[in-house]
Amino acid sequence: MNDWITHLVEGGGYWGIALLMVLENVFPPIPSELIMGLGGIAVARGRMEVLPLMVAGTLGSTAGNYVWFVIGRALGYQRLRPFVDRFGRWLTMDWPAVEALVRFFERHGQWVVFAMRFSPLMRTMISLPAGLARMGQVRFVLFTLAGTAVWNAVLVWAGWKLGQDFGRVEDYTGPVALACFVVMGVWYAWRVVTWRGR
Repeated sequence: MNDWITHLVEGGGYWGIALLMVLENVFPPIPSELIMGLGGIAVARGRMEVLPLMVAGTLGSTAGNYVWFVIGRALGYQRLRPFVDRFGRWLTMDWPAVEALVRFFERHGQWVVFAMRFSPLMRTMISLPAGLARMGQVRFVLFTLAGTAVWNAVLVWAGWKLGQDFGRVEDYTGPVALACFVVMGVWYAWRVVTWRGR
């Protein structure tokens, strides 16, 4: 997959970056670290410029997140009730918890959306509950744009800084992502074991 991404970045330019960032958020296994990092390397080599690279990456990422947001808004959280009632233990939440989460999103959801743009695990997934909670579309888009721009700037800087040796970025992002998976797995197992519905 990495070779395919590299080829598309080199051959597709800014449009290739935008397309990959859309796909990265619709199909999360595609790593934004690699996409924008390669863009940063292209900047270091003089093949791309920072501003159009940032615009392409940020708009592409926001568009991909908006797909999940629209799906969530179309479903609405009320449709989840039979599913939550049946699988609440494995979700580690009951219906009052879902309603509390929706109320929280109504008040503070934009900051959750912004902060989750820096999480390898949740930056795409958070768009679905934001849509389910019927967050305002303008708020969602603005805070997604802001968080994504900051994250992309970090990745572009890393790619530019490391030049051709982008493997060094993966030396850091790989262990961090693995650690996040382990922590989330342990936390989820603990939640399942100790969960008690109200």
